[in-house]
Amino acid sequence: MIIMHIDANSAYLSWTAAHMLQKGFGTDIREIPSAIAGNPENRRGIILAKSIPAKKYGIITGESLYEAKRKCPELQVFPPDYDLYMSCSEAMYRILLEYSPVVQRYSVDECYLDYTASGLKFGDPVEAAHRIKDRIKNELGYTVNVGVSCNKLLAKMGSELKKPDRVHTLFPDEIEKKMWPLPVEELFMVGRASAARLRRVGICTIGDLAKADVMYLKSLLKSHGVLVWNYANGIDTSPVILNDDICQKGVGNSMTLKYDVDSAKEAKMFILSLSERVGMRIRKRGFQARLISIYVKYSNFERYSHRMKLYEAIDSTTEIYKHACMLFDRSWNGKPVRQLGIAVSEFNRRGEPEQLSMFGAENREKEKSLDTTIDSIREKYGQNSVMRGIFVNQTVKPVEGGVNDGNYIMMGGGEQ
Repeated sequence: MIIMHIDANSAYLSWTAAHMLQKGFGTDIREIPSAIAGNPENRRGIILAKSIPAKKYGIITGESLYEAKRKCPELQVFPPDYDLYMSCSEAMYRILLEYSPVVQRYSVDECYLDYTASGLKFGDPVEAAHRIKDRIKNELGYTVNVGVSCNKLLAKMGSELKKPDRVHTLFPDEIEKKMWPLPVEELFMVGRASAARLRRVGICTIGDLAKADVMYLKSLLKSHGVLVWNYANGIDTSPVILNDDICQKGVGNSMTLKYDVDSAKEAKMFILSLSERVGMRIRKRGFQARLISIYVKYSNFERYSHRMKLYEAIDSTTEIYKHACMLFDRSWNGKPVRQLGIAVSEFNRRGEPEQLSMFGAENREKEKSLDTTIDSIREKYGQNSVMRGIFVNQTVKPVEGGVNDGNYIMMGGGEQ
């Protein structure tokens, strides 16, 4: 069996850089100290991805933008665009399908490819991996690492070796040389807590873990100890699971408000702004949702969330807004609001058979036509090319992709 693991290098930053170059931006942000982060003006900014030059300043993913700027004052910061990232992920997936019909989308920036039956057509797997890597770089404008091995675990660990733009093999006879010297926390499925416990008992490298007594590890970490012992020894029997889409569980947007809001009317203007963005995103993917959730954080950092199961699947901005407002009315306790979020889930594909209500059909068709028209104008001319009258001369503005805390996508498997 031959498995490949394809992993986009610094995906969010690389995809943003490629898109900006395509649009005529004069600098490749991968070659300067740069980062993808939330908007600090909204009282929150977290590093989501950073360039190699930024990494040299000690900037790490997950730290605050304030701390990153202290380390590197000239750091260039750009907002995330999750719709762009989904498009880039799709383009990579389509190239991989040319080399095997069995491709598993593990996360937005990672795929497994079963090459076992592809050798007769495409030849040596390592040479094919180089061709895949170079095609993605030349056709899509960003780099990937490709790991090649006999199972998914070793292929993934191989792709994590030296970056960027590399092909690495990690077959069983290479484990001792290539994988065992690595720090134990670099093994897939060994998190911070597990690594700390292992280090406390003298297990500091993957090799130490592989040579440890498996029953001792089970007593230390329970069943997880057996799993990571197997992984340290290169043992993994999980198959590449064919799928044609990222296992997307939900889509949402959240925003930290520039000031604490103590008026329900004003809070609902922010909810409308969020509803517009969420609605546009699910319509773009051909989804309709049967579950809507709202998230509220108060100025004292108390959190509250509420959700509602819908009788009919919806994708209309008006319907999303209406139900979100109902949930807000149930959730709000009168305290000043610091952060708001909306999410929708339990998707149907638009056009799938469903039970419809006899009431409101005419309005639904009008809303669908209006949403389609507005979406197409905004897609072509930008988010602020069409603005609802309620936002004119107001401090609340429509939410643009990446300007808020999160266009976020909940997915199965892998990191976002």
